[in-house]
Amino acid sequence: MKISLVVIGDEILLGQVTDTNSGEIARTVSVANWTVSRVFTVGDDAEEIKYAINAALEASDVVITTGGLGPTKDDITKSVLLDIFGGKLIQNEDVLRNVEDVCRRRHIVLNDLTRTQALVPSTARIIQNKVGTAPVMWFEKKCGDKEKVLVTMPGVPFETSQMMREEVFPQLLSRFGSDVTVAHRYLLVYGIIESKIAEMLDEWEKALPTNLHLAYLPVPGYVKLRLDGIDKDGASINALLDEKKAQIESILGDAVFADENKTIAEILIDRLKAKGYTMATAESCTGGNIAHSVTMVAGASEVYYGSVVSYANDVKIRVLGVDENVINTLGAVSEPVAIQMAKGVAKVINTDCSVATSGIAGPGGGTPEKPVGTVCIAVHTPQKDLVGTYFLPGNRGRVIDRATTTALIELIRLL
Repeated sequence: MKISLVVIGDEILLGQVTDTNSGEIARTVSVANWTVSRVFTVGDDAEEIKYAINAALEASDVVITTGGLGPTKDDITKSVLLDIFGGKLIQNEDVLRNVEDVCRRRHIVLNDLTRTQALVPSTARIIQNKVGTAPVMWFEKKCGDKEKVLVTMPGVPFETSQMMREEVFPQLLSRFGSDVTVAHRYLLVYGIIESKIAEMLDEWEKALPTNLHLAYLPVPGYVKLRLDGIDKDGASINALLDEKKAQIESILGDAVFADENKTIAEILIDRLKAKGYTMATAESCTGGNIAHSVTMVAGASEVYYGSVVSYANDVKIRVLGVDENVINTLGAVSEPVAIQMAKGVAKVINTDCSVATSGIAGPGGGTPEKPVGTVCIAVHTPQKDLVGTYFLPGNRGRVIDRATTTALIELIRLL
């Protein structure tokens, strides 16, 4: 089944906010072999919204809108929906109680504008928004010989994500059904660029059955491969995916460092927990970004103990025990300094493992010998240490992000 999306909001068209809801909805419905075939993006203009919704209803059996449901004057979607589906605005007491409950949980004083969220079209079936004040509304409309469904979702991404997964998609699936199993396998590849991976897998891909597809999803620092399969027989497609995944691993060898659809930090934390290890970070050019990435993962405190942001050489020397003579001779951006930082922070914070970074993130500070993007990364474990010099492309932010990802991957690989 094909779904159309209508994304509403001036802030989207102006580039002030990035539309992440469309991708989230597409990923959610893909497990039923449903696809998003069209995305209409419109501003807060009644005629534009009406045109987009009617065009979407013409094109698809299911239409999902996001945004335009807030309590402010520029949120006009409800009035447009009345024009299309008929009815009138009525106060829904269940919605009002939900709005009051959400405000109470957030310690927000309920004002008259927010109270208007309880005014909903009489032609809509209401799905209570568990995490926000804008209710999800379900409309049905006969178009020719087909019954079309339109569901309105809030514009706030975390609200749309949770309500789509927990409420809207299960109800759509119950309404329209799916007779296939869609399954995926993931492989994370490090140290080989996308085009080289494609070259190595060329003959293998040519021999793939028609119900399998390999997607290349490059991200800064590594490439994620997603192997998709679809079949009416769930056991059969999962067995086939396992077989093909093993073949990829055989072709790419040690370049495959993980086979989970998780963030790098999540994978690292899982590895540390499995071994009963703890870790710390010593950061210079990354300025605490590695610590931030790790502590964004719930449960990180079981394995992650702390960080020393040794931006100044004096801190490297006094706190981490880096040899001053080494810094004076080789410079702070050098492999001996990085490995001393890694060992020093493990000692100071008393952990089994550590990573350290020292580099030139730019835009200034580079030299012919050590240009901008030069980063020395060291990894320490109870069994082995690793240190290397990396030349990372991009602006300051990208260098920091790439150094962060590289440091975490190198620790995963060493573990």
